[in-house]
Amino acid sequence: QVQLVESGGGLVQAGGSLRLSCVASVRTFTNYHMGWFRTPPGEERKFVAAINWNAALTYYNDSVKGRFTISRDNDKNTVYLQMNTLKPEDTAVYYCAAGAYVTQSNQIYGRSYDHWGRGTQVTVSS
Repeated sequence: QVQLVESGGGLVQAGGSLRLSCVASVRTFTNYHMGWFRTPPGEERKFVAAINWNAALTYYNDSVKGRFTISRDNDKNTVYLQMNTLKPEDTAVYYCAAGAYVTQSNQIYGRSYDHWGRGTQVTVSS
């Protein structure tokens, strides 16, 4: 059973920063491609960023490119999302996801991931 627990969300002013963390309770963390998704108020879930097993490859939604950075620490079974220059439109519930069969071609799709956290709220005020 894989459990993912996000933390680090909160309320921040526009232009500020937050760092989200996601700890995975899993035997072999390196088996999993990791992703971050978000659900803005009243909208559908959207892809934010993804990272492969050894952190050699990352990929971002264009809306966050240059502002957000995804990383992972395999010794700590943790994936991070550093969010800088936050905007009100970044307000959303952010979810961590893990998938054992995710590839570069399908990493932006939520259906590619097998396990999800419960989410952490990020609110950016203007």
